[in-house]
Amino acid sequence: MAESKDQPGTGRHAKSIASILVTQPKPTGDISPYFTIAEKYGIKVDFREFIQVDPVSYKDFRKEKVNILDHTAIIFTSRNAVDHFFRICQEAKIEMPAEMKYFCISEQTANYLQKYIVLRKRKLFVGLRTASDLFEVIKKHKSEKFLYPCSDIRKDDIPEFMRANNYKFTEAVIYRTVASDLSDLSDVKYDCLAFFSPSGISSLFVNFPDFVQDGTRIAAFGPTTAKAVRDAGLELDIEAPMPNAPSMTGAIEEYIRRNAEAAAALKSSK
Repeated sequence: MAESKDQPGTGRHAKSIASILVTQPKPTGDISPYFTIAEKYGIKVDFREFIQVDPVSYKDFRKEKVNILDHTAIIFTSRNAVDHFFRICQEAKIEMPAEMKYFCISEQTANYLQKYIVLRKRKLFVGLRTASDLFEVIKKHKSEKFLYPCSDIRKDDIPEFMRANNYKFTEAVIYRTVASDLSDLSDVKYDCLAFFSPSGISSLFVNFPDFVQDGTRIAAFGPTTAKAVRDAGLELDIEAPMPNAPSMTGAIEEYIRRNAEAAAALKSSK
């Protein structure tokens, strides 16, 4: 299956969305676009992490025979990578040298890095948002010895780029992404399930092997998540980012709006 063949307001889309399960942690604080959607449209929005991160022990890390200080640059693609990298450093009693360079996939990740080190502009290099953006930055530093701390489940784009261009590069698994235990959930009978990674789709079927989509709308953020939805035989109803909806909440609200307009038009034509 791929995208739903039904038109907005018809078939499996005829029922409006009254409940959404977001497969991420609940936002901290009282301000979130999800809360705005819930209030604006009278929708129940729940949050539950479908995946969890388990640390790789320092003992297991040592088995990889990676010497952190043999490298001159670190590539970070997430907050989890930052946290677990410095956890390993602390357990190994490694103090990062002042001349170490850091390549971050986004400004958000770069800002989070300040939790652990004092940033020096000449040692920090930041992409706009994607790995391909970061590649353009890395190309200017071909002589570095790069270390890529990551999960056991990660995209292939960075390793493939580094190897294809013959960079000095080491990959180190420092945490593992596993399915959360969702046994306390009686079911996943929501009008919409919002996913943010292929691991989230895997977790759905690990916890609910007999899951049947029926009228449930599936929302996916990012092309790899969208592909995982289709590969699992599910129909993809809401995809982000899109030009008119760069965020998941924007895509969901756009779907709600279009569906309501289509349903109203269909009703008035009868």
